[in-house]
Amino acid sequence: MDYLVTHRTIYTYSGVVALCHNEARLLPRRLPWQRCADSRIEVHPRPALQLERLDFFGNRVLYFGIQDIHQELEVAVKTRVRVSGRPLSDQPYDRSWEAVRQALWQDPDPEIIEARQFVLNSPFVPATNRLIEYVRDSFTAGRPLLEAVNDLNHRIHEDFTFDPHFTTLATPLEEVLESRRGVCQDFAHLGIGCLRSLGLAARYVSGYLETVPPPGQPRLVGADASHAWLAVYLPGMGWVEFDPTNDCLPGEQHITLAWGRDYSDVAPLKGVMSGGGAHSLQVAVDVEPLPKSLQDTGGEELLFASDNDQD
Repeated sequence: MDYLVTHRTIYTYSGVVALCHNEARLLPRRLPWQRCADSRIEVHPRPALQLERLDFFGNRVLYFGIQDIHQELEVAVKTRVRVSGRPLSDQPYDRSWEAVRQALWQDPDPEIIEARQFVLNSPFVPATNRLIEYVRDSFTAGRPLLEAVNDLNHRIHEDFTFDPHFTTLATPLEEVLESRRGVCQDFAHLGIGCLRSLGLAARYVSGYLETVPPPGQPRLVGADASHAWLAVYLPGMGWVEFDPTNDCLPGEQHITLAWGRDYSDVAPLKGVMSGGGAHSLQVAVDVEPLPKSLQDTGGEELLFASDNDQD
C-alpha cells in the first residue's frame, strides 16, 4: 500500500522566542517492508541550520535551528511511503517465555546482547509488582512466548477503554493500570512494562495508522493521529510487533516512524528555546492512501522548504 503522510505541528507562544534548537522524528524509518519515496519538510520561520542524522536507535532525526525572533513555529512534513506486510517466520515459535528470558542474559549472540537494553527500566516504563500481577494471567509456567504475548495483547484491548481525555504524558503507568483507561501510547507502555517486569525485551514503536471511515462516509482530513504499539524480541525470529489498541499484529496500515525504549526516545518534536513564555500546541495528521496512478516509483529524496523558498 502507498500513502501520502502529512504531519503538521504548530506552536504558538505568548512571548517572543529569540532562538531555538529542535529535533524532529517525523520521517519514517527505512525498513525491509517500508520504503520512503520522498519527503518535503517545511519549517516556518526559516531555519538558519538544518540537517538529518540517525540517532542511537537508527531513527531518522531532523535537526534545525532558528535564529529569527518569532511567536509561532510551524513544522510540516509530507512523505510518500510504501508499506508491505511484516516478515514473520513460517515456523511456529515454541520456546517458552522462561527459556527466552534465560537466553536474553546468557546467550552471547550479538543480536541478543543488543536486545538486553530493552529489558531495563526506562523513564516512562518502570517495572512494578502490579505489572507482574497483571501479566501473570497470560504468562503461565512453560507457555510459549509468542502465544503468551498474543494473549496479553488481547487482554489489554479487552480490559482497557480508549479515552483520549483521561491521560497526559505525565500520567504514571500505575494510574493507567488502576483506571483501566488511556490511549495507544499508554497501552503500548503498559504492554512493554508487563514484558519487562518478567525480564523480557520489549520496545516502543511510534508511527501512523490509516483510519478507515465507515462505509459511505468520506475520510476527514486531519482525522488520523500519531499511533503507538510495541515489539517483543524473540531469539531466532527477531522483533515481532503487537498493537494492543486494536488487538492485532501491525500490517500494511501501520507506518513506522521510530522506535526506542519508550515515548521519551521517539517524541515527534522536542527542543530548547530562549523566551516564549506559555504556549499552545496544534497537531494535525493525515494518512492518505494513494491511487495507483499517483504511486511513486522513483528514488528517495529529502527536500527542505521554508520561508522565501524559491523552488
